[in-house]
Amino acid sequence: MEEMIVFGHKSPDTDTICSAIVMSDLQKRLGKNVKAVRLGELNKETEFALNYLNVEKPELVEELAEGQQVILVDHNEFAQSAKNIEKAKIKMVVDHHRICDFQTAEPLYYRAEPVGCTSTVLFKMYKENGLEVDKTIAGLMLSAIISDTLLLKSPTKTEEDEKAVKELAEIAGLDYETYGLEMLKAGTDLSDFSAEELIGLDCKECALNDKKAKVAQVNTADIAEMMTRKAEIEAAMNKDIEENNLDLFVFAITDIINSNSQAIVLGKNTEIFEKGFGKKLEENTAFLPGVVSRKKQILPVLQENA
Repeated sequence: MEEMIVFGHKSPDTDTICSAIVMSDLQKRLGKNVKAVRLGELNKETEFALNYLNVEKPELVEELAEGQQVILVDHNEFAQSAKNIEKAKIKMVVDHHRICDFQTAEPLYYRAEPVGCTSTVLFKMYKENGLEVDKTIAGLMLSAIISDTLLLKSPTKTEEDEKAVKELAEIAGLDYETYGLEMLKAGTDLSDFSAEELIGLDCKECALNDKKAKVAQVNTADIAEMMTRKAEIEAAMNKDIEENNLDLFVFAITDIINSNSQAIVLGKNTEIFEKGFGKKLEENTAFLPGVVSRKKQILPVLQENA
């Protein structure tokens, strides 16, 4: 049986990594030959979760062989996927994002649900297939949902996510609030990352009509401390803009304690951001009270005003 590989998007976050591992487990238990891989380095939040649960990080894959059978989790846009994804055989997609820039030559299993996290969908798939979830797999799905919904405080959270968190926490034997806060705080230690690494930790490329944009996000417990590095962050963003011919780059610094964000915005089309959020940029930055979700609160605004 030919091996399939499963992976999430580039610049992987906790949902991408955990969902890949979980999907591999699910498919193996259904008799498939599937291996989880990753498309980039782990962030500290994800490292905390894997270390806590004693799970090895997936193998790094940077480029796909032609005809490689793959399963995509937590993304569908080719710009966010592996190099040569257009030459691969996509057999399955499980996601919770909009469908964009996606086509295949053959039929496939495609499942996308409007929930806060891919792992919420995967948990339903275990139940639908009559499979019990062990403590480790439950811990991985719990970590993913906590990460994507900021401990159920993000507007992306749904009732299904909240229900899944409580069920998975019981299976995993974890106090989800205590564990979740420790995990999220682990991800806010960004002191040893270069500016180039910071803007690439959780960065997604997107099309705004005919404009090419990137929206990156980091979590912190202290926006002011992160803003002391504003000059070097802007230099890294400008370099990326030039190298990748971007029209807009938004870097959101999100305070996970107080649920706000500070945005650094650069590029030749910053008016898209200003129009959408009704804010005039001052020294390339704007404060966004109550904004914590790229998917629900930033990207839709940019897309509607491009």
